[in-house]
Amino acid sequence: MFRRGEPVPFAFVAEADRFRSNVTPPPRERATRAQLAGRVLATLTVVASLVGAVILGTPALQAHQPDTTGQRSTGTAQHR
Repeated sequence: MFRRGEPVPFAFVAEADRFRSNVTPPPRERATRAQLAGRVLATLTVVASLVGAVILGTPALQAHQPDTTGQRSTGTAQHR
């Protein structure tokens, strides 16, 4: 990209991509035991609810097969 000879307002915005800060951010705070326990409990709750939904929903996804043992043969014999 070419540089203009005259001063441009807000020229610092164009040079912002080359700026590097020498200030390091403060270290992250460690999570307390209560926070870790809460995260674990929330994760277990979500996983257990998903597993429960799959277990309870599985019978609804099964293809319904009518019972063909005795009902059909007696039903056809009565209609004759």
